Amino acid sequence: MTSTLSRDSVDGLRQQLSGEVVGPEDAGYDEMRAVHNSLVDKRPALIARCANTADIADAVRFARGEGLEISTRGGGHNVAGKAVTDGGLMIDLANMRGSYVDPTKRRARIQGGATWNDYNRATHQHGLATTGAVISTTGVGGLTRGGGIGWLMGHFGGAVDNLTSVELVTADGDVLQVNAETDPELFWGLRGGGGNFGIAASLEFDAHPLDTVLGGIVAYPLSEALPAFAAYQEVTTDAPDELASYFLLVHAPDGSGNKIVGLPVCHSGDLSAGEALVAPLRAFGSPAVDMISPMPYPVMNTMLDAGFPRGARNYWKTAFFKELSEEVIGLLIDAFERVPSAMTGIVIEQFHGAITRIDPTATAYPHRQPGFNMVLAGEWLDPAEDEENISWVHSTFDALRPHTTDAVYVNYMAADEPERVRSAYGPNWGRLVALKRTWDPDNVFHLNQNIDPSSG
Repeated sequence: MTSTLSRDSVDGLRQQLSGEVVGPEDAGYDEMRAVHNSLVDKRPALIARCANTADIADAVRFARGEGLEISTRGGGHNVAGKAVTDGGLMIDLANMRGSYVDPTKRRARIQGGATWNDYNRATHQHGLATTGAVISTTGVGGLTRGGGIGWLMGHFGGAVDNLTSVELVTADGDVLQVNAETDPELFWGLRGGGGNFGIAASLEFDAHPLDTVLGGIVAYPLSEALPAFAAYQEVTTDAPDELASYFLLVHAPDGSGNKIVGLPVCHSGDLSAGEALVAPLRAFGSPAVDMISPMPYPVMNTMLDAGFPRGARNYWKTAFFKELSEEVIGLLIDAFERVPSAMTGIVIEQFHGAITRIDPTATAYPHRQPGFNMVLAGEWLDPAEDEENISWVHSTFDALRPHTTDAVYVNYMAADEPERVRSAYGPNWGRLVALKRTWDPDNVFHLNQNIDPSSG
């Protein structure tokens, strides 16, 4: 505990909150301070394990009164690891995962500590779904407020496009219900501006009728990467809104270390139409795996979870391509041949459909151009291998720079590239800075991909 905190003040906070207040000397502290990415290893002075919105508000006021840096942990999944502070107060929402679904209005509200697995399970009981993360262990609040891309974004838009209201705790500890009617400008900023404007105690979404999808993955040996890419090009050209598809360079999950090309798909429309649309992915070579079949949407949303285990060390780089060409695929294959970790993967995701038909300035999230995004998802376990793996990500990203744009999806950014934050917001940067000056002029909420209120 830092010397600025008296025992009386900490005891007072403990008595005030419905949830727990945990310090370094308490049981479970190390588990509670850990985030998904074990490359991040920070030690908060205190962890406020909030049980409700009032706890969040009181924790914010306590931290400000004591001069403590604030971090907010929702799902704790974000690769940048900004959910945890060194020496400050970590406001932990992990115990706030409750939900309420109104099937008549097709609306769902969920608390800020919930994951997309929590959300999907709740809405699926009523035959409903909302665009969420591709990895179900991702937090709802963090993903949504950065944009929220996922399997259903072509069909229903991003998570941010389905957000209808946020219960927000501000930097002053006030609790607001923010929506398009109560404060349209702040609501605009919450739809993409990350955690810069407050803590989301709960979020409400539009939900859409969806029960079963045609989903799964077909995979080939890396030696068939170019014909696999040709098939992927065929499938993604003029793809309907309902079809989401990815191109992956990964290792076989059987522990063999074999490098493969994975082609996961999710079709959220008519099942027979989906079978016809994905047929080119099965029409060449000999698949090592073909696991495409009808399945409940929540099952589809867990399909890639095992590839991103909690506690692995992660370092990512990401960018949008100017054009996804055979030359680019060749560069990626060459880099993947030299990848140092069998856990590392290269992910290419298509942007098309509903998410691209919205004006870039309609929400703070600006990336509405049809095309393809890339994630170099460096992942490993041994701290002794940090330098080798991070160097591979950097060298691969540098080799691809001539083929990428300046745009970057904020949720995939690492912790060490603050110079790219403006590129994450593009034409919306100035408006976001003005909003930050209004709602958080002291930059209380700065442990994020930060919109500095002092920026020009």
